[in-house]
Amino acid sequence: MSEDTASVPDEAPLTLYMLHALGASARSFDRVAERLAGRVRVVAIDLPGFGSEASATQTDLSSTVAHVERTLAAHTGGPWLLGGHSMGGKVTALVASRVLRGEARLFGLAGVVLMAPSPPRPEPMDEERRERMLSWVSDGGLSDEDAATFLAQNTAEPLDDAAHAAAIDDLRRTSPAAWRAWLETGSRVDATAEVGTLDLPALVLAGEDDADLGAAAQPGLLASVYPRARFVPLADTGHLIPLERDAEAAAAIERFVDEEIRVGPVVADEWVRLIAGDRVDARVRGILARRALPDDRGYAPEVLDIAQLTLLREIADLVVPQDGPAIDIAARVDAQLARGEGDGWRNADLPTDPEAYRAGLDTLARHWPTDPADRTRVLREAIEGESSAEGAFDAAQLKVWLEDVRNDLVRQWLAHPASMARVGYDGFATGGSPMRGYVELRLGRREDWEPSNVGGTIATGDAA
Repeated sequence: MSEDTASVPDEAPLTLYMLHALGASARSFDRVAERLAGRVRVVAIDLPGFGSEASATQTDLSSTVAHVERTLAAHTGGPWLLGGHSMGGKVTALVASRVLRGEARLFGLAGVVLMAPSPPRPEPMDEERRERMLSWVSDGGLSDEDAATFLAQNTAEPLDDAAHAAAIDDLRRTSPAAWRAWLETGSRVDATAEVGTLDLPALVLAGEDDADLGAAAQPGLLASVYPRARFVPLADTGHLIPLERDAEAAAAIERFVDEEIRVGPVVADEWVRLIAGDRVDARVRGILARRALPDDRGYAPEVLDIAQLTLLREIADLVVPQDGPAIDIAARVDAQLARGEGDGWRNADLPTDPEAYRAGLDTLARHWPTDPADRTRVLREAIEGESSAEGAFDAAQLKVWLEDVRNDLVRQWLAHPASMARVGYDGFATGGSPMRGYVELRLGRREDWEPSNVGGTIATGDAA
């Protein structure tokens, strides 16, 4: 496909928003940000009660989630990641779940980066240690001595002087109310039902010397929440990963971005703003958010076997050729079959869709050439009912089955928000409250809310 005004390069700016740990602040990610400069733009957010937000009065978990969403609403475009360290990990899960359900008016989330994250369920914590930490703020903020004790308990080795001084300062200026809110309530909240399963790319970094939230514990805490998680253990590392292992963390993030995030098309900024706007229903926004997620490069087929999926991908390349980072539409068709979804009808000469796909692919495989130059001819012959392949399907069955295949492949491509942007389809933006529609439907005319690549002149009197 040729470049047009609805497409953007695969190296579009990528922003990683990071949420800090208990007693820390946005500046705890400064060293990671410096190492990623030029590849990933790191924007750290001070949470209510910490750093520049130390004077905030609403420091409970729901207020913190709302604060993050308000901050993210200022995102100017391009795909983005959300990440969290320790306490920030639980907030990340809550925000991400709202984005993927469409409840947050945000769009473009491509994955999450987690550092020793607190899980959606109650955080494992020794109750004696919890009470000791609460005692530190019984008469006001943390003292220098208690802050130093906290650092010693959460690091494998002493921090360098600059990192130590910054961490002590962050702990000293932490709001006692925010400290108590997390230890007494936030860390104990069970948000597993609200978060559910987040089937998106996830990087989980954890220290091998971190007792409660370390490398040994994280798979058990998060595997069911993030089925696509990449768990990376860090040796000789405690709980304060961004301060203890900034170089290793940055390297892991860069690999994660290259291998799991920059693997598909990017939705153009105008369309991102439209989908995030008030013309789109929350349910529709959630569907589009999930469709826009990067495909799983390690996808394990559920209905087809590996050989069948490989052949379907080769057919997809002929039916829907894609330039640049491509949508894995064959894998999406397999997932569609596994969910029992389809277009609502089946040719009487064919078995059920899963059976038909297996039989059709096995039949084609007997006659499928290894030379890519010959595949177009073989596929065309099968489409026209002239295939000489022998197997579970005869030529007539292969022909009608391939009608369904082509329909499924094209539908999966067109369902992606980047494809909608490419063809100029914005019919999904006719909801909201109150419901909004088109003022004028006419060739060569567009309304003032429509993205510019839709084309035409702006009609007078369009709805805002």
